[in-house]
Amino acid sequence: MKWIRLLAILTLLISISQPVHAAEKPNTKIYINLWKNQLYLIKNDDVAARYPIAPGSDQTPTPVGHFKVIRKSPDWGGGFGSRWLGLNVPWGKYGIHGTNKPHLVGRSVSSGCVRMKNKDVEELYPKVPVGTPVWIDGPIFGQGDYLYRNLAKGSKGTIVMLVQNRLRAAGLYDGEIDGIYGESTAAAVKKFQREHHLPVTGGIKKKMYRKLGLLE
Repeated sequence: MKWIRLLAILTLLISISQPVHAAEKPNTKIYINLWKNQLYLIKNDDVAARYPIAPGSDQTPTPVGHFKVIRKSPDWGGGFGSRWLGLNVPWGKYGIHGTNKPHLVGRSVSSGCVRMKNKDVEELYPKVPVGTPVWIDGPIFGQGDYLYRNLAKGSKGTIVMLVQNRLRAAGLYDGEIDGIYGESTAAAVKKFQREHHLPVTGGIKKKMYRKLGLLE
């Protein structure tokens, strides 16, 4: 299954970018399902609680992959509600937080963060220590009009990280696998396009996803 294969690659990419600690199975985890707009608190491999969420829109998607909580704050103020759980997403500042618009929870409307009702995030907050693993499960290639979105300099996200990995495997890219489409990524894309007799644009469209082996 191509989705399973992509998620396995993504899990490896993010895990190898993190510090290595002694093997230890955490008893607290968070699983976020972007198709169902639900967050699950997992304790000792059992679902301890579930909450509705408001993830990113098609234009500003929530990152997909395996991350962890790296900071906590009792109050970020403004529209971030009453609690903040920051995640170690390489390409930007993303987190799980409350909202001053609880009526939007259940809809995909955020700028990429995971919004919760304040009462729910206040309940979750003390149960989630720094270092808690967070698995965000959802559409890697986007949805709606943004399915198989074109990539170019300035693009960021999960799919950029996968592209960087494929370019590195091909010996064309030696930069950071950080999900940020910068000059070095664009230069590697151009090398790939020349080698495969594609238009040398430095950008990526659906045909090149297939050439890279990211789509069947």
